[in-house]
Amino acid sequence: MKKLLVANRGEIALRVMRTARAMGIATVAVYSDADADAPFVRFADEAIRIGPPPARESYLVIANILDAARQTGADAIHPGYGFLSENAAFSEAVHEAGLVFVGPPAEVIRQLGSKSAAKQLAQKAGVPVVPGYAPDVSASRDIQFPVLIKASAGGGGKGMRLVRNAGELPEAIERAKGEAKSAFGDDTLLLERYIERPRHIEIQILGDSHGNVVHLYERECSIQRRHQKIVEEAPSVALDDARRRAMGEAAVSLGRAVGYVGAGTVEFIADPQGNFYFLEVNTRLQVEHPVTEFTTGLDLVREQIRIARGERVVEPPAQRGWAIEVRLCAEDPERDFLPTTGTLLAVDVPPTVRADIGVVAGSQIGIHYDSMIGKIIATAPTRAEATSILRAALEQTWVPGLVTNRELLVRILAHPAFARGELHTHFLEQHAGELAARPPGLERLRIAAIAATLAGIAARRSSTGPELAPPGWRNVRFADQQVTYKHGDHDIVLGYRPERGGLTFAIGGKTTHVSHYELAGDQLTFVEQAGHRRNVRVVATDSRAYVLSEGALIVLDIEPQFPDHAHQAVEGGLIAPMPGKVVKILAAAGDAVPAGAPLVVLEAMKMEHTVRAPEAGTLRALHVAVGDQVEADRLLAVVTP
Repeated sequence: MKKLLVANRGEIALRVMRTARAMGIATVAVYSDADADAPFVRFADEAIRIGPPPARESYLVIANILDAARQTGADAIHPGYGFLSENAAFSEAVHEAGLVFVGPPAEVIRQLGSKSAAKQLAQKAGVPVVPGYAPDVSASRDIQFPVLIKASAGGGGKGMRLVRNAGELPEAIERAKGEAKSAFGDDTLLLERYIERPRHIEIQILGDSHGNVVHLYERECSIQRRHQKIVEEAPSVALDDARRRAMGEAAVSLGRAVGYVGAGTVEFIADPQGNFYFLEVNTRLQVEHPVTEFTTGLDLVREQIRIARGERVVEPPAQRGWAIEVRLCAEDPERDFLPTTGTLLAVDVPPTVRADIGVVAGSQIGIHYDSMIGKIIATAPTRAEATSILRAALEQTWVPGLVTNRELLVRILAHPAFARGELHTHFLEQHAGELAARPPGLERLRIAAIAATLAGIAARRSSTGPELAPPGWRNVRFADQQVTYKHGDHDIVLGYRPERGGLTFAIGGKTTHVSHYELAGDQLTFVEQAGHRRNVRVVATDSRAYVLSEGALIVLDIEPQFPDHAHQAVEGGLIAPMPGKVVKILAAAGDAVPAGAPLVVLEAMKMEHTVRAPEAGTLRALHVAVGDQVEADRLLAVVTP
């Protein structure tokens, strides 16, 4: 293997290419128009365009990827994880083109890629499985609710729905089919009995072309939102040696039964009584593979490449220490994890942790791909120390420009139930009240407003050259300079003036004197009265300031001095809660609609979101059509009582 094409994007492509380069293998990146300037494209030895931004027109087009391999002379293709990584037709096409596929053979992917077929194989191999049903609405009388709808062809929570009664089933099946088709090109569904409060535990396996299959222990991935993992760790506090051995042997038995080759993950759920059941096999590398790398000392991408070369799997080393990973995502936890978009103004993660991140300052986070910005991983001899290191690093992680789940991740790691290892897949729902964001408080808002103002003054001073007058100087002696910010529904009015060799600020009836301030890049230091020195990070656009202080990010909207009142809210207007593509319109202008009726379905980052009528009334106007790309806060429709 001399030249490896990576058929993926972002941090996934970077992760694979770094190992390939370390092994002396040249790398080729493929990219869509949306990723033309992305870091992974610049990192590769060669890069080639494969289509427009939508994945179905670029990263999911097998012919385009094979053409790229031919044009660049690549002799092997690594699918990464996601996109075509579990597509049997892709594996087959790569082999037929005379290239090496760094992953399982097509027949193995076919057998395990269908969740229903994989369950049958697991049963034959003696692995316990969750009882299931046919996804047929007409047969709902025979279904024992609650049930979980799953996309048979994929994972990652796409096409997954929890249904608690027969009345919810028709809409849930339709929505799940739409998401599955969009994410995997296959809308086949699977229904399983839903196990309450399970733990999600998976076993990493490696198999080679000589018939050997081994496991590299477990990962616990129980903390999830929308059935997608956000916190993962190895080992699991739930397993003793006997259960670890039993789950590992079950995973290896299934791998041997299908002749598994490559890296794969056998996923299980464990009920509160300690029983475990087979879920599925991911025939690829997992997002959470770094925690296994830290606790075994192996580079799993290197092992994949070795196996693809025909070499034998390694003997599993003993587990060592603990590792915890979190997924940093462009989403708003306070708005039901709706995806967010925007331009990253900075990207900085402390060097105390491993950061697999595929973006930089200036990167655009758009609607076309998954919401994950990257993953951050800490390791230490003990779970408590790994938690402490990761929490501290997250508090200092600086990714201004859009809303992320960073602070929620900090709160999860700080929660007593997490420290006790009391985990299950409904952890977020159970502790929703304690994990919810708290208002920042007047003191934090005061610091943020002062910091944003000082940063603005310092930036103007550096850009205009020598100062002609002190900051805030007015020819009317007693008039303060005034700045107005908005945080949520709160207006923050800040006055300031030069005084006694510094600046005096007045906010909320409180005054403070700043004797010294200095801005280096986006790091601001200022000294308040009594010598209180504060260190914050701050960056601003024309309309918004982002301030990171003591682990909390405060976003301040900068109110213009001469506001434009032309834009007013439309009474009864339904606005887009997120940027996305209109994929369905479920009513027509003039229709009478009941409260909660679904009206418009948006798709962004492979997830669908339904905009519903807030109250009963008449749909007076529709302002969008199917296929429209809309920004957040775009007016979609108007409903009048």
